[in-house]
Amino acid sequence: MNGRTLWYIADPMCSWCWGFSPVIEAIRHEYGERLAIKLVVGGLRPGTTEPLATEKRAEILHHWHNVQRITGQSFTFEGALPEGFIYDTEPACRAVVSASLIDSSYTFPLLAAIQHVFYVEQANVTQTDTLTQLAAVVGIPATQFSQVFASDAAKQATQQHFHQAIQWGVRGFPTVIGQDVAGLHLLTNGYCTIETMRQRIDAWLNTAIG
Repeated sequence: MNGRTLWYIADPMCSWCWGFSPVIEAIRHEYGERLAIKLVVGGLRPGTTEPLATEKRAEILHHWHNVQRITGQSFTFEGALPEGFIYDTEPACRAVVSASLIDSSYTFPLLAAIQHVFYVEQANVTQTDTLTQLAAVVGIPATQFSQVFASDAAKQATQQHFHQAIQWGVRGFPTVIGQDVAGLHLLTNGYCTIETMRQRIDAWLNTAIG
């Protein structure tokens, strides 16, 4: 793979990342043999403890409608983000990190599973039971997942992901960064189409060293 890595910085509970989901899957399919493709969970709202205020809920749902309009991804709006919902993205992020600690092949499948049930099925993916069930669906033994998810190692690794995103100056998701021996190359900060991503990745690969 010539030492090149494509970093995808996302949050499972970020609506634009859900919109970008088909794009990153196409990238993984088309470039997976040429690039190491890795995920950093960015931490959209980690550690939130207060329920969503009514005006904030309206603002978020407005974003969701925009994502659906622009990307065509499915959403279920009626009953979404119910009263009392605490929009803490740390558990969902930690679930994905836990999957990667168990076996990196589970990372992207669990990310996609969390996104789908949150935006389409209105599952509460801040809850450990929900995340454990999803891990089992993608093939991770529930007992193994529960142990890793509750571990200090998973919690620390998740915080390291958040710090990595901050260190790279990532302020929004989805973000895609190419890394080679020359350094880091921003390929997108925000949603864009697979056609645009192909052009940018190919241009980077054609000029990248190593």
